[in-house]
Amino acid sequence: MVAVLGAAGVVLYASSAEAQCATRDVLQNATIPRPSPAIAPPAVVRADAVHKVWKAIRLGDFANSFALRNALDAADCGIGDLAEEILARPAFTLAATKTDVDLVVVSAAELGFAFGPASLRDIYSRAEMLGLSLAPSEVGPALRLQYFDQPIGEFLHVGMKPITTWHGDPVIFVVANGGAGLILIGQNGSADTQMHASSKFLFVRPRELPKEAKGNTSAVR
Repeated sequence: MVAVLGAAGVVLYASSAEAQCATRDVLQNATIPRPSPAIAPPAVVRADAVHKVWKAIRLGDFANSFALRNALDAADCGIGDLAEEILARPAFTLAATKTDVDLVVVSAAELGFAFGPASLRDIYSRAEMLGLSLAPSEVGPALRLQYFDQPIGEFLHVGMKPITTWHGDPVIFVVANGGAGLILIGQNGSADTQMHASSKFLFVRPRELPKEAKGNTSAVR
């Protein structure tokens, strides 16, 4: 039964994706990236902008990680070595039922770190202070399969609890379009990893914000 469900999921994604992760399709469907606006100082960053939902995606479409991996292959989505390794780790889990989550894209600068690199620890702490939540590990590959019009040059780091490789190295997912095709890669997810102010992160916006975050929304400017 698991095999049948997994195969059905792969067929569904293969027919709907139509190899849109492939280089030829990325170039055909690519949106032209617009110049990035100047990074605003933390004092003028609006917390309500941080809470703006960027995209809602669905989790729980696959019975197991093998079916998910096969769907990525069927859609011609590239998978980096680190991403492929943590997809196979026991700590990588899938939602038991189909559910939608709201994602927020926010840069380190928009979280208040405009004047220099910031550690993942500080970035996560600031995001959670503003009412955002770390994403389930499934968000990375699920978004890769549901985001075929990603602009060239965009790298979205999934704000998530890192998954350790077989060698014990902490890794987080990055949903990327480097110009040669859409890809899911992994990067160092150590709490001390330093990220540039322009680095973009994905967090989950709870559909009901905590009271503390609601207060910060009006207070932080």
